[in-house]
Amino acid sequence: MNKVIKGGAVITAVIAISLTGTTVSFAAEAQTPVVKKIAFTAEQKAAFQEARTEFKAAREARQAAIATAKAAIATAKSNFDAAKAAATTKEDRQAARAAFKAAVTAAIASVPAKPTKPVLP
Repeated sequence: MNKVIKGGAVITAVIAISLTGTTVSFAAEAQTPVVKKIAFTAEQKAAFQEARTEFKAAREARQAAIATAKAAIATAKSNFDAAKAAATTKEDRQAARAAFKAAVTAAIASVPAKPTKPVLP
């Protein structure tokens, strides 16, 4: 019986220590400093707004270029299918495929790079 009581006391002590350790760790996390917002100057705000406007315009231009490229690829695909159906020799089919690949490469090359988002100064 003494062993059971001593074992229970040890388990209770271990639980108490573990709970105390977790509350101490929560208290330590609460004491970390918080970064406060910085007041920006009017020039900084204006520069950021201008950068945002340029970013949005570049994004819209890229989306328009992607739509144009998709239309060009679709046209090239239909031309390729027609040329392939009309081809009588292997060389004609290869030429049609080369023309299709060239059109797709040109359409992909016409799409500008993805713009980067502006960051606050």
